Amino acid sequence: WSNHTAEEQAAFYVTLLPDGRVTRTERTPADTPSQPAGDVIVVMFELGGNDYVLLNGGPMFPQTEAVSFMISTDDQAETDRIWNAIVGNGGQESQCGWCKDKWGVSWQVTPRRLLELVYDNADPASAKRAMEAMMTMKKIDIATIEAAAKG
Repeated sequence: WSNHTAEEQAAFYVTLLPDGRVTRTERTPADTPSQPAGDVIVVMFELGGNDYVLLNGGPMFPQTEAVSFMISTDDQAETDRIWNAIVGNGGQESQCGWCKDKWGVSWQVTPRRLLELVYDNADPASAKRAMEAMMTMKKIDIATIEAAAKG
């Protein structure tokens, strides 16, 4: 659900991952309660191999943290690039790898290495240290998590 910013949102979202692309833009053929005939009503796009649709529905249903998107990253450079793109484009930081874009959509930029360390069932003490280190962060710093996990 978008407050009449679907085109702008989709154009930004497809820049986050290399395979992102807008696949279709549709205009409403008739007047609706929230917009006149001819205005963009939906924008369809692909991101990370998944299909998404943004509906220009208006302000009735603002975004909440009840729905969020996790982007798994391979290294610190990718983590930094995606985080900085979201936060640097009018977004805001939160804790533990979470941030919001300027439209209020929540994202968790999560290095795969973080998940490996936090869910290390073979070494619960190491996993605990990794989790405790993550809890102090906004953007995840892989090197700091790894150092904490080592003790």
